[in-house]
Amino acid sequence: MSVPTMIALPKNALVNLGLNPSGEIHYQLHPEELTEQTIQRGEGVLNDTGALVINTGKFTGRSPKDKFTVKDAITENTVHWNDFNIAIEEKFFFQLKEKMLQYLSTKDIWVRDCFACADENYRLSLRVINENPWSNLFCYNMFIRPEEKDLENFAPQWHIIQAPGFKADPAVDGTRAENFAVLSFTHKTILIGGTGYTGEMKKGIFTMLNYVLPQKANVLSMHCSANMGANGDTAIFFGLSGTGKTTLSADPNRMLIGDDEHGWTNNGVFNFEGGCYAKCIDLSEEKEPEIYNAIKPGALVENVTFIEGTNKIDFSSKKITENTRVSYPLDFISNALEPSIGKIPKNIFFLTCDAYGVLPPISRLTPGQTMYQFISGYTAKVAGTEAGVTEPKSTFSACFGAPFLPLHPAQYAEMLGKKMKEHNVKVWLVNTGWSGGPYGIGKRMKLAYTRAMITAALEGQLDNVEYDTTPWFKLAIPKTCPNVPSEILNARNTWPTPEAFDKKARELAAEFVKNFEKYASGASEEILAAAPRV
Repeated sequence: MSVPTMIALPKNALVNLGLNPSGEIHYQLHPEELTEQTIQRGEGVLNDTGALVINTGKFTGRSPKDKFTVKDAITENTVHWNDFNIAIEEKFFFQLKEKMLQYLSTKDIWVRDCFACADENYRLSLRVINENPWSNLFCYNMFIRPEEKDLENFAPQWHIIQAPGFKADPAVDGTRAENFAVLSFTHKTILIGGTGYTGEMKKGIFTMLNYVLPQKANVLSMHCSANMGANGDTAIFFGLSGTGKTTLSADPNRMLIGDDEHGWTNNGVFNFEGGCYAKCIDLSEEKEPEIYNAIKPGALVENVTFIEGTNKIDFSSKKITENTRVSYPLDFISNALEPSIGKIPKNIFFLTCDAYGVLPPISRLTPGQTMYQFISGYTAKVAGTEAGVTEPKSTFSACFGAPFLPLHPAQYAEMLGKKMKEHNVKVWLVNTGWSGGPYGIGKRMKLAYTRAMITAALEGQLDNVEYDTTPWFKLAIPKTCPNVPSEILNARNTWPTPEAFDKKARELAAEFVKNFEKYASGASEEILAAAPRV
C-alpha cells in the first residue's frame, strides 16, 4: 500500500495543460478521504461491510461505438481501422479538450498520479484528472500506486481527462453522441466525457498499451488473467465474458498475477494494473470467496441494489444492470503476487463456453491452431436474455479482446505463435460450456471436471497420455485425464447420435470460416491451414 503523501501537485502541472481551476484541487487523496467526500456530496453510500457503493448514471458499461482514435501521421497507417477503431480528426480532439478544460475550470477537481505496468522496464506514468471523488478512487484501485519518493519528480507520460458531466455536441464536435472517449497517440491524452462508467478509463489505458507495447517494446499485450504455481510455473487464461476466466484463474493453490491485462516480455509476464475489476452479478462467498471478501472499506462497488430495508447488497439483482462491478487493489486478494510479475508461461488456456456442445472439454493446440483460435476468439452465449430465443449465439472477438486492439489481430497472433514456439509453451482449448448436445439438450460441463483438467495440464499429467483427433476441427484430445470420466473427453461420444453431432459441428465450423474471412488477408499460410474443415 502507498504511504500518506505530503507532496503537493506542482503548481504549473495543470496550467501547462491549459487548466486553471477556480475550485479546489484534491491531489493524491486516500481511499478513506475519497469515500467520505463521495458520501458528503450525496454521490454514494456505504454497504454493510463498509465498501463504497455508487451509481455510474446513464452508462453502466462501455460504449464501443463512441470510442475514437485520432487519425494523424502516427496512426493513419498503423491502426487497423474498423468498427472498434473509429477515426476522428485531430481538430475535434483539440476542440473537445479545450471545452473540457473550460468546463473543469469552474469545478473542484481530483488529480491522481499513478503508473501502468508492474515491470519497471516498461512502466508508464499517468496523470488522471477527474470531476468527482469516486472516479478518482477507481483510479487509486486500478492503476499502480506510486510510493511517496516516486511523486517528488513525477513527470506524466500520459493524461486522462475525465468529466462525466461534460457533454459533447455531436453536430460540432465530430462525435456520434454526447458521450465519448477520444484517444490521441500524438498528444498522449485520453479524453472521456458524458459517461460516468469507470471502465472507460481502464480500457482507454489498455487500448493505449495494446498499441505502444507491441510496436515500441516488442512486448505482447494480452487480455487475459495470469497466475503462478509454487515452483514458478506461470499460466495464462484467455476468455471472453462468461467463460470462467476469473473463476478458473482464482486458484487457492496458485498466486494471482492479475485478472485482466498483461504483457509478455522476453523474461516473463507482468500485470498492467494495480487492482481487479470483478463482476458482481450472482457473486457468492461459496463460489468466489476472494472477490466476495474484497468488498470491504476501500472497494468501489458499481450499480448494485440493496436488499429492501437494508444496506446489504443483493448480488442477484439486475435492476440497474447485469454488469455490476467492484474495483479493489490487488492486495485485497490474499494470494496476490507482489510485485505482479511472473516467469515465462508454461501453459496457456483459451477458455470458451461452447453452447453448441461441439468443442471438446480440453484439447491441445498446435502453433497454427493456437494463432487461428486466438484470432477467432470464440465463445457462444446462451440467448436466453430475449423472450422466446433459445438458440445459442456465436460470439467472435479477435484475440479475446477485439474492442481494445488498435493493431491488426494477426500482429498479436504472430507474436503469440513465435513465443509459443520459442519457449515450447503448451496451449489448451478448454470448453466450459455444453456437452452431450447443445444448450437445451446437453448439460453444462461440471466446474469440478474443468478444474481437474486444468490441474492435470498444469501438472504435466496430459503430456504422456494417448490422444485422438476430432473431426471438423482437427483438435488433439486426451483419451484419459485424472479425476475426469474418460467418456466425456470426446464430445462426439456424449451426443445422442454421431450424426446429430456432425451436423452441429459442420455448422459451427462454417461460422468459424465465415468469421475469419475478414482477417485472412493479414494471416500467414500456417494460420490459414489451421481452419476447421467444412
